[in-house]
Amino acid sequence: MTSHFHLPTAATITQARRALTDALRGAGIESADVDARLLIGEALGLDHAALVSRSDDTIAPDHIAAIEAFAARRLAREPVSRIIGRREFWSLPLKVTPDVLVPRADTETLVERALDHIVKNGLRAERLRLLDIGTGTGALLLALLSELPNAIGIGTDLSPAAIAIAEENARALELAARASFVTGSYAAGARGPFDIIMSNPPYIARAEIDTLAPEVRDHDPRLALDGGDDGLDAYRGVIAEARPLLTPGGRLILELGAGQAPAVTALVEATGLVLYGEPQNDLAGIPRALAAGLPAPEKAAGTP
Repeated sequence: MTSHFHLPTAATITQARRALTDALRGAGIESADVDARLLIGEALGLDHAALVSRSDDTIAPDHIAAIEAFAARRLAREPVSRIIGRREFWSLPLKVTPDVLVPRADTETLVERALDHIVKNGLRAERLRLLDIGTGTGALLLALLSELPNAIGIGTDLSPAAIAIAEENARALELAARASFVTGSYAAGARGPFDIIMSNPPYIARAEIDTLAPEVRDHDPRLALDGGDDGLDAYRGVIAEARPLLTPGGRLILELGAGQAPAVTALVEATGLVLYGEPQNDLAGIPRALAAGLPAPEKAAGTP
């Protein structure tokens, strides 16, 4: 597949968007239209509204060159978020680098599941303690902190480089005062109890990594993908370490890979945790967010 893409010298924004969309679509990239908009907007320093309002503007030669350079990278199957260096998650702009997994929209299902529990139990204003195991960009922790004004939280990650990015994202979002990050395996360095423990662990079976889309296989850190021979190694570690750190009535919320619900459910139940409902589906209908925890203590008779 060729990665050559050229625009005419006096191309307008509309012409550039149409040409890049066609080129990306011709390369089999399903998100061609959105990708073209994001890449051209980044090259020109314009948001979506400005791209529309200035659609007939002629693009300057240096910007033409920038668009062509971005196009070559995308046609080589480098993800847009890595080209522009950021990804939106839960409406929060997050910096991404080669050291971190790009957060996916599917993972927002975990935030929804956690907030559903928090809101239904009237906990939104409480000083909740949160733990995000394998935090990467900090996406899960920062999304919840943005919704919970009194919560505090810790994110852990094996990668010191990932921790540095999570810290940078927390500062940029003005959440650093309520977020701290620790380099270590699973829950190392985190002292409970926690009201919510979340994790999007590595869950791809090692032998399957080379079959993934090139955007993932060639650009996401192997550390964030490799779940061992059966894809379940990280779940075993996360579940074992999370159980003693949960408050009674708290929640452990895990992201599931496609088809993994039965196996992860069995691992959870084997540790004595209670499942709370069926795993919540993502927008594609795949079971994505599993919630479990320790039962809330029963109130004694006559206790308000």
